[in-house]
Amino acid sequence: MKHYSICMIGFGNVGKAFARLVTRKSKQLLDEHQVAFIVTAIATGSHGRAIDHNGIDLEKALRLADGNKSLDQLSTIPAPESIEDFISVSSADFLLENSPVNYDTGEPAITHIRTALNSGMHAVSANKGPVVHAYKELNTLANKNNKCFLFESAVMDGAPIFSVFREALPSANIAGFKGILNSCTNLLLEKMESGASFEEAVEFAQSIGIAETDPSGDIDGWDASIKVAALATVLMGIPLKPQDVDREGIRGLTDEDFQKAKSCGKRWKLVCTVEREKGKISARVSPQMVPPTSPLFSVSGTSSFVIFKSDVLPGLGILESNPSPDTTAYGLLADMLNILK
Repeated sequence: MKHYSICMIGFGNVGKAFARLVTRKSKQLLDEHQVAFIVTAIATGSHGRAIDHNGIDLEKALRLADGNKSLDQLSTIPAPESIEDFISVSSADFLLENSPVNYDTGEPAITHIRTALNSGMHAVSANKGPVVHAYKELNTLANKNNKCFLFESAVMDGAPIFSVFREALPSANIAGFKGILNSCTNLLLEKMESGASFEEAVEFAQSIGIAETDPSGDIDGWDASIKVAALATVLMGIPLKPQDVDREGIRGLTDEDFQKAKSCGKRWKLVCTVEREKGKISARVSPQMVPPTSPLFSVSGTSSFVIFKSDVLPGLGILESNPSPDTTAYGLLADMLNILK
């Protein structure tokens, strides 16, 4: 059996789900992979920081975080003020980077991952920012230090998109893709299709934890755009930024638009499209009416779907139904296990 230590940056819904997952699966990980994971450092945005090189009690950490109390009391040494120093002092084998996404620059997550790789750690993240804004740099740095930088959970939570093309479909050249990549807007559109107002749909999504207090990142198409940029950057070798994507959100849709769609048997979806033709790339996120013949038509609720077109597979679709922080947490764990494998 081998022990591996983890430094966690971020202990929100995904971080807490990961803590519960790795605790629940500890016996299975030992039996099937002969590994044991301990969390030796946790840094939060508003609930303190803790370092214990012998392993933090995750059940206590979860109770404190759920009770809006500080994790400082779990620390056996003074936690450095600087996050970069915190990461270095943790002396962990893995960094799990789950700070909030920055659509414009990818910081501070990029600096966190860069620090970890330079400190001899593998880096795993659900954050889309570093993938879009620093993929080449971080991948090169990881190779230089004989470490790995993986990010399966950055798009469609735990669904294996990046790893499918990296491992199962080598040398497949992607010509484009189309899909629904933002689960929040898909739910909002479905609620409005059923007669709810825009405000009522947003309030419902917030009440069940699907929409943020400020849902503009979803509603205005930024989340979908950065996911489009991540897929194009990694899978197609085209370094796109979310600002490069022709973006239109769903704020402008009216009751009249929904009635029009219903009258012709169609549905509104926030559709993400990337196409490469004759060396040129076009990327777009926009609300579109889709007919029943489209595979996007039946994607309901908080589900996501993407279909890829390649030179070897003319249509490969991946559907994720009803994602949650638990599915995102599994993507992080899968990345860690694939790195060890």
